[in-house]
Amino acid sequence: MTTVFPENNPQQHKHSHKNNKQHHHGHIHSEESQRKIINRLSRIEGHVRGIKTMINEGRDCPEVLIQIAAIRGALDRVARLILDEHLSECITRAAEEGGIEEEIAALKSALDRFLPS
Repeated sequence: MTTVFPENNPQQHKHSHKNNKQHHHGHIHSEESQRKIINRLSRIEGHVRGIKTMINEGRDCPEVLIQIAAIRGALDRVARLILDEHLSECITRAAEEGGIEEEIAALKSALDRFLPS
């Protein structure tokens, strides 16, 4: 699944799914949803920079591992927000407009890569 955020409309992105045919649909995030996701990602960026600093300072490995665990948890929470939005918006739209099989296949493919084996 490819996500593109057009510069002239930051709330809209398009998914392109390639199976036997190509299916495009626009998706508009609410400003609140987009703000939550961006804020969480900004905090994660800060955490990653903090870990780099810890490594440069020679901090104890357990301290670094605890921070990495915090980042993993934060990324999981962002993924959950995105998944919730996808289920409530994209899957619902595909069910109403057609293309549900392609949308579900793309979601399954993404989940196969996202979830641990």
